[in-house]
Amino acid sequence: MIFEAEFWMSLATIIMIDIVLAGDNAVVIALASRNLPLQQRNKAILWGTFGAIIVRILMTLGAVWLLRIPFLQAIGGLLLLIVAIKLLKSGDDSENIKAETGLMQAIRTIIIADIIMGVDNVLAIAGASQGNMLLVVIGLAISIPIVVWGSKWIVTLMDRFPVIVQIGALILAWTSGTMIVHDQMVGELALAQWGWLSWVIHAFTLGLVLLFIFFQQRAKRAQIKPDVQNVV
Repeated sequence: MIFEAEFWMSLATIIMIDIVLAGDNAVVIALASRNLPLQQRNKAILWGTFGAIIVRILMTLGAVWLLRIPFLQAIGGLLLLIVAIKLLKSGDDSENIKAETGLMQAIRTIIIADIIMGVDNVLAIAGASQGNMLLVVIGLAISIPIVVWGSKWIVTLMDRFPVIVQIGALILAWTSGTMIVHDQMVGELALAQWGWLSWVIHAFTLGLVLLFIFFQQRAKRAQIKPDVQNVV
């Protein structure tokens, strides 16, 4: 299995999804541990990250099982489409995370915040893995440490090159379509009779996100133009 191209493409998709969606989680870790002495701060980051990986794997296991329920995977795909659009809006849910002064409190804050903020990640990864838990474990083991230790670099890179976020949103849109297509009932009721419907669904999910990106960019250009005229 690990020698198949599909395995590595799915793994790359999971890593990309987690890096793009986990920016806020990296900020949480930085905020929760910033008041600790350097040695304790490193321990809080290490154990908080380890705890987050374990909890995320367990949550994804539960999500993979739940997505086997008829029509639930299709609903999850539609919800993931909302997550893709939300990603483009770049909302920040980490503003109210307080800095902790104790090691255990900081670790607890990091893990709890990851549970609350990681629901979209879990849904996306469960859909991208298509039930392959080896992909989930390897993907999380690679991506979460990258996010934690390279958080400032990742955030700076995403701010400087918004196309990274847009690519991430398109990957989520494709995963959304894949989840809908692979839903047990949708596959049996529709795709078994009309195979071309798979491409229509993927075109719809990708097209919706591309349309949002188009109008978002046009709105930004319209906002910049009056500012330039005022300066002149």
